[in-house]
Amino acid sequence: MTGATILHLITMAVLISAAASQAPPTKYINHTVGDSAGWFFNSTTNTTATNYSSWAGSQTFSLGDYLIFKTSSNQTVIQTYNLTTFRNCSIDDSSSNDTFVYNGGNTVFDQALTIIVPLTIQGPNYFFSDASDGIQCQHGLAFEINVNRGLGLPPSLNQPPPPTYREPPGADSASPPVTIPAGEEGTGNSGFKKGASVQVIACVCLFALLAVIGGDRGGIFLSCLMLDW
Repeated sequence: MTGATILHLITMAVLISAAASQAPPTKYINHTVGDSAGWFFNSTTNTTATNYSSWAGSQTFSLGDYLIFKTSSNQTVIQTYNLTTFRNCSIDDSSSNDTFVYNGGNTVFDQALTIIVPLTIQGPNYFFSDASDGIQCQHGLAFEINVNRGLGLPPSLNQPPPPTYREPPGADSASPPVTIPAGEEGTGNSGFKKGASVQVIACVCLFALLAVIGGDRGGIFLSCLMLDW
């Protein structure tokens, strides 16, 4: 095999490996931080259970992935997007919009914890423990990652915020009853309108009858005037 052929094969192998490493993810991944070492700090020797920066460098992170921290209440888990907060190993000057504290709900010392953190922001994400006044972070219990877009956020992590709560209407805010103006008909009111009384209709009928048969229409007119209509 000639040298040119060998060089060609090596070049092809490198290109195939590069293409495979850049292939888009096909599923979301759960990353156990530190692998079997977990997320631990030895306060006696001021050392971490493993090199977390090296661990992070061996992983590929994407939106929708989860970080699984297998740890205890001796450590904390801080997620921040603020590089200054990360470098200071402290949340004293952090904002609630860029820094989140996870403690698993346990306050008992040396209580086993599993803390699950979703990756929902693309770009730099920083993690550290601020326990022991930042000493754990300063001695290596910290790492940074870059989150790629990948498959994008799954629906479970990409829900719109719920609508603003509105107080339901009370009894005082009920719709007022419908008032039917005088001389009009409403639903269920199929009788005579107020402006046309029975007396007036009777008088009209009598005038019409007298016009046909003849009679004292003047007396009938006076009687109609005396009616209460």
